Amino acid sequence: MQHRRFQHPSARSLAALALAGALLLAVPPNAHADVVAYLLNVTVRPGYHFADADAALVYGHGICDKISRGRSYAEVMADVKDDFNTSDEFQASYLISQAVNELCPALIWQLRKSASN
Repeated sequence: MQHRRFQHPSARSLAALALAGALLLAVPPNAHADVVAYLLNVTVRPGYHFADADAALVYGHGICDKISRGRSYAEVMADVKDDFNTSDEFQASYLISQAVNELCPALIWQLRKSASN
């Protein structure tokens, strides 16, 4: 049976590791769209009945456009409930959340801000 000796990391290695960690924390990650996740989440869940993936994407991007133009969360909720002829708050909120989180994540802060007003 072999015994391995563990060497203590050098000061240089620790400094490099600390610098790498600091750089990771200093640079915010870029928000990017995840079309596949959006499509999976809104076409598998019952209740939306999109004709096809393109229709689902057009609708999701429409939500993003409304938010980017300054429409409030309450206004977008009313639009979604009207478009899908539902009073189900969760169903409308879920679709809005999926669109913003997956198609236009840079607008999350704007949506949250409008929801808190």
